[in-house]
Amino acid sequence: MLGRFMPQEGRFFDLFNAHSREIVLGAEALAAMLGALNDAPDEAEKQARIIDVVEDRADKITHETVALLHSTFITPLDRDEIHQLITRLDDVLDTIQEAARTVNVYDIRRATPESLRFAEIILAIVQRMQHAVSLLSNMDNGPVILSTCREIGTLENDADTVLRDAISKLFREEPDVRELIKLKAIYDLLETVTDICDDVGNILEAIVLENS
Repeated sequence: MLGRFMPQEGRFFDLFNAHSREIVLGAEALAAMLGALNDAPDEAEKQARIIDVVEDRADKITHETVALLHSTFITPLDRDEIHQLITRLDDVLDTIQEAARTVNVYDIRRATPESLRFAEIILAIVQRMQHAVSLLSNMDNGPVILSTCREIGTLENDADTVLRDAISKLFREEPDVRELIKLKAIYDLLETVTDICDDVGNILEAIVLENS
């Protein structure tokens, strides 16, 4: 009975927004890194370092969100929903960082058209994800959030198609087995970023449907 009169902690939405902004910055740096591989390797390394910095800031936001969750009596959303959302948001940026680091570890020195297309899709999908997250504090925005989540799903399907075509092309045209293995690993990671974004979209959709 007392709980309904206690204030709800609204900072969760600020933290979600802050984290999703960092994800967009990470995706922008990933696209810039891949775009610079062919002609400007120093710039590519710089963008990889930017991703590390962005990921570190996002980790701090994740930790702050979890700490706030443990210290808050009344939350604006179900506790499991909050934990699932911030965890999956963190996974997006972790995987972007893993992809960037794998490019460096495997000494990838050329960006294929397929990797650049993945970067475009990733940037588009995280921008829509950020938009949906920014609307979450007001359930009157539910229809727009649901529509944006459908756009996220469409982009994830586009990434699936790019992956299938890219793998098929690799096995048909790449004569160097080592290069094939390296590029396949990169493609898989880039596509995984979009899979996780789709998971975030599903979480946002569930939140809207449950709270509308």
